[in-house]
Amino acid sequence: MDSRIQDVLDIYHAMIETEHNSPRELPHGGRDGGQDQRLRAVGPATGQFINILAKSLKSPTILELGTSFGYSGIWLAEAARASGGRLITIEIHDYKSAYARDMAVKAGLAEHVEFKVGDAVQMIGALSQGIDFVLVDLWKDLYTPCLEAFYPKLNPGAIIVADNMLRPGGDDLKRYGEAVRTKPGISSVLLPVGSGLEVSRFD
Repeated sequence: MDSRIQDVLDIYHAMIETEHNSPRELPHGGRDGGQDQRLRAVGPATGQFINILAKSLKSPTILELGTSFGYSGIWLAEAARASGGRLITIEIHDYKSAYARDMAVKAGLAEHVEFKVGDAVQMIGALSQGIDFVLVDLWKDLYTPCLEAFYPKLNPGAIIVADNMLRPGGDDLKRYGEAVRTKPGISSVLLPVGSGLEVSRFD
């Protein structure tokens, strides 16, 4: 990581630390609007893990489902730059996407990222190119609908990483885990990295 990227990651890490040490409050508006300021970031271990995986691909088209405030996007954008690829990141809230874009600019990575705001399932359906890497980290009831949308667009050798499979877990994530493992051509394993990652490869 160059100094600009490391400086941005340091800002995020301080924010993550503050969030972890603060009482949880119900967000204003939450999913349907308002100004929810919780990062809900994947954390450094998962960030480094997805960076390593994405870098292993050649000129990948990387799809991030759930930009939030852009922490995981920095790791993925750095991988895109290093491997000659690009990142498409989708977020339902424009204020979160705008913050993520500003941080990508500060990190010197914005030219490698396409920021999209709107409904993830619809936007996946509108993508024309094949996908080589997917990070699934949005509202948990959307994991399986998003899988159904991006699965037909996966290139051979594509990697899918779904976060929060162990924490918080739950029925929606269990359904995703079952669904991804029944897809033809998919090999999948649950790893105890961060909050639990379902890592899948499409052959």
